[in-house]
Amino acid sequence: MKSKLTMIILTLMIILAACGDKDPQSKESLNKDWNQIEKDANGSTVNLFMWGGDNGINRYIDEWVTPKLKEKHNITLKRHPMNTNEFIQKLQTEKKAGKDRGTIDIIWINGENFKNAKENELLLGSFASKLPNNQEFIDQDKAFIKTDMGTKIDGMEAPWGNVQFVMWYDAKKVQSPPRNFEELNSFLKKNPGTFTYPNPKDFSGNAFLRHLLYEKTDKNPKLNETSDPSWLDERDEAFWSYLQEITPNLWRNGETYPESLSQLDQMYSKGEVWFTFGFNEARGEGLIKDGVFPKSTKSYVLDVGSIGNTHYLSIPFNSPNPDGAMTAINFMESPEAQLAKMDPSMWGEGMVLDLESLPSEFQEKTEALDRGDTVLSTQTLEDAYLPELDSNYIDWIKENWLDEVVQK
Repeated sequence: MKSKLTMIILTLMIILAACGDKDPQSKESLNKDWNQIEKDANGSTVNLFMWGGDNGINRYIDEWVTPKLKEKHNITLKRHPMNTNEFIQKLQTEKKAGKDRGTIDIIWINGENFKNAKENELLLGSFASKLPNNQEFIDQDKAFIKTDMGTKIDGMEAPWGNVQFVMWYDAKKVQSPPRNFEELNSFLKKNPGTFTYPNPKDFSGNAFLRHLLYEKTDKNPKLNETSDPSWLDERDEAFWSYLQEITPNLWRNGETYPESLSQLDQMYSKGEVWFTFGFNEARGEGLIKDGVFPKSTKSYVLDVGSIGNTHYLSIPFNSPNPDGAMTAINFMESPEAQLAKMDPSMWGEGMVLDLESLPSEFQEKTEALDRGDTVLSTQTLEDAYLPELDSNYIDWIKENWLDEVVQK
């Protein structure tokens, strides 16, 4: 009996040792050829975790991507609304617990969260080069293929869309919108309480302040070239002084701030404030048609420029269905899916594909697409384009805003 028990224990030890030497099942997908990946994805379910605060984006996923993916690849896509920092925390917890099979297949990610995920080894690995649409229709020499807000991508995420930051205002209330931050200050002295920005913990609220940082540093290239924000210590006075000066004239005297862009949008739709803003130059068009924003809404960019931002899709280290995830991401990078995403009745955002690489059919459809009256011209957006800042500056604003503005 004793010898039999010993044999069982030895056998279990051998099995466990063998398992420890192998990569998790999800890693094995990185070694397959593309035909095998698509074949193994057939009939599977893919769980997509993403921010769910925009009706147009949700409509695009639920009403266009999901049925098309089912039709073309027999994949069932399930969208799970969750803030990015929450699913990053979920993955960190699973990593610490050694959970090699999780519940997330695709995450919508960019910038600061990608840096966090990469540094903590929360991602599957280099998969983007395996995607045929990524290789055929996206210019691999573009900066957004190589780095995401200062972090090397190394194929661990695939670009999904390009957007630019614009301001929206109600033209019935604002005849001549402030084009720079000094004009905004003057406007607020005459019209107190009509403007605010979300807490900088919110990505869009932080982005509004990054435009101020650009203006107050004369668009210093250091903002893009270095990951060390310490040089701002000698240059930050004008930045914080400006915010301190306008605070008493903000909505509710700057004593409280909206916690998110969604909240700012709601305030704008109710007429509590006269401005809102955000990435995606076409976002306002769908909201006007849905009756959320007033019909008198117009858009513009600040004189300092308009920060462009690329967002990405990635796959967690413990995705239970990496084959399905790669197939779905490749589909979402297809000309068909990217063109549908530009439709203002859906998402409306800019295409991440290189227009000249597309088949002539899609080039013509893209150029003929009517994005709506509130969307600025391509030339205006190109002229105003500003590269995104290193992610460390986002953290710098978050870490200092409370002390320098709220508690002053």
